[in-house]
Amino acid sequence: MAQNQFQDFLTPSDTLNIPRRNTVVISETVALGGALVGLNQLWYKDYDKSDFHFKNDNAHWLQMDKAGHAFSAYHMGRFGAELLEWSGASEKSQLIYGSTLGFTFLSAVEVMDGYSAEWGFSWGDVAANASGTVLYVGQELLWKEQRIVPKFSFHRTPYTGARPEVLGSTFSEEILKDYNGQTYWLSVNIHSFFKESKIPKWLNLAVGYGGEGMITANDALVNTIFLPEKERTRQFYVSFDVDLTKIQTQNHFLKTLFSVFNTIKVPAPTLEFRELGGIKGHVLYF
Repeated sequence: MAQNQFQDFLTPSDTLNIPRRNTVVISETVALGGALVGLNQLWYKDYDKSDFHFKNDNAHWLQMDKAGHAFSAYHMGRFGAELLEWSGASEKSQLIYGSTLGFTFLSAVEVMDGYSAEWGFSWGDVAANASGTVLYVGQELLWKEQRIVPKFSFHRTPYTGARPEVLGSTFSEEILKDYNGQTYWLSVNIHSFFKESKIPKWLNLAVGYGGEGMITANDALVNTIFLPEKERTRQFYVSFDVDLTKIQTQNHFLKTLFSVFNTIKVPAPTLEFRELGGIKGHVLYF
């Protein structure tokens, strides 16, 4: 009985369920408001304040940070829309109030950057946030489904040893800070474009973007530091992936789990194309 009740709880409502909708709105307000307060106390308080100002950081970190902004805005918006769908809200409400959740939250963070002497309000970040939101909304309006999904993967690199205070000193910090180990993907569901084919519905083709040789935002590497690359380089990838949301199941717990983990690129055979030249194959790339 408890299991059935749990399944009923996770099943999206066919019509607007006002208690569910209120729960979603209140929970998101508390969670995102708490996140902003936490950022202000744990991150910004260590840096000097300033008058509101702008900063052009579009050339920094080989634009890996911009890819991260687009990725975050997309998935925060996707989760916001799916939560409203769970409450039975209309498709219009899902798009207007749910899918814009990421853009709204990240824009608030950008304003906080504008008052920090260390950073500044970046129009490049805002544009990246908007692109992630547009990618979600555009697909819903065009296809009523998400055929192209941004994903993320990470592997550890030796660059953190050069500047652990910037690139991270623990694994959890490295995932967030070490752009050298991050890869951002656009994972395309093949069957969605060829619906009459026998291609498995869960099979995706993914193209990725990454970079190496970065220990600072935009300066050349320090020659006295031993690193595998002497200069910055972009990397482009082609690989296979799995769309977890296309795996058939009636279990709404598994559907929820698949939706959450569909943010992560599944390790698979990968071809790497380097900006400095050369092609490298990976049996499994993370």
